[in-house]
Amino acid sequence: MFNKISQEMKKMLVNFSDDDKIIFNGQQIEVDKSYFSTISEYGLSKSVAFVDGGQAEIFSTGNFCLSFIRVFGQVFLNNVKKKSYLHEFYLFTKAKWVEEELVYESKMYLVDENEERLVNEQDLLVSSNDATLRVGNERAPISKVTNMARRFAELALAKKISAEYIVLDGTLEPTFKNEQKYIATLAESEGDVCALAKSSSLFTTSGNSPVVLLNKIGPISLCWNYFLNDKTRFVKLNQKAKHVFRFEGTINALPHLVQNSSDALFLGYPYGLLFVDRMARVSNNEKSSLKARFLLKKENKELANYLNTNNAHDILDNLG
Repeated sequence: MFNKISQEMKKMLVNFSDDDKIIFNGQQIEVDKSYFSTISEYGLSKSVAFVDGGQAEIFSTGNFCLSFIRVFGQVFLNNVKKKSYLHEFYLFTKAKWVEEELVYESKMYLVDENEERLVNEQDLLVSSNDATLRVGNERAPISKVTNMARRFAELALAKKISAEYIVLDGTLEPTFKNEQKYIATLAESEGDVCALAKSSSLFTTSGNSPVVLLNKIGPISLCWNYFLNDKTRFVKLNQKAKHVFRFEGTINALPHLVQNSSDALFLGYPYGLLFVDRMARVSNNEKSSLKARFLLKKENKELANYLNTNNAHDILDNLG
């Protein structure tokens, strides 16, 4: 049985032909070696900032969710850390019946109350049946609003950063309601805003992964970018790397990303993105500590009754 499954998987992995095309934004783009360009390193010093976010659901039930969100930005110059940006807040989201519709309404509580809010609470007011949040025919889980808030905060922080190039983790394509508003404001940023995605859900017409295909036919022992359209490319940022990433933004930023992508921890991936991921990440220990701080308060004794409505999976998982 395992041999048959392995053969079927292998058949799929090598399934591409000379007329294979990449499917992108509903269009079929021919795979053409002339679309490859090498990325050169040059000595001009430009500041590059990297931005990412982390989150943790402290409490999540069917009718409310309390989350902690942290977004972090770091500016580098010649691969040396310069200015950093930190923004942290709690997000309390509750279900509410409004005009014959179940909606999710959120309130933000900044850790530093003197800071300016990055996200407008009204932009997080969303129907539980919103198409950008729901899964299949089910209402969207209330915790999905946390993902919205984190994404909006990342985009808003990127707009505030002072650097010549600003690199976000992910893409610059909207997936949530109201997200396009935050993406549009990036045009007002001091520097050029780009995005680098670790994974890609794109396919070729033969069902192959364009990332794997391009890595096979691309220039050997060179850093390169592969043209998809004026703003989107696939890039290989270290000549020894095995990974290819999706990049959006100006190609002028690419030589600076190459210079930042030689860390052995993840060869070919910018160290700046590794660093901001680590700084923004909310660990399980931190999450547990935050949860304990709330549960130990006498006035929060009733919380346990609500948590018991949503912890059946946790109980089964703990049984092994």
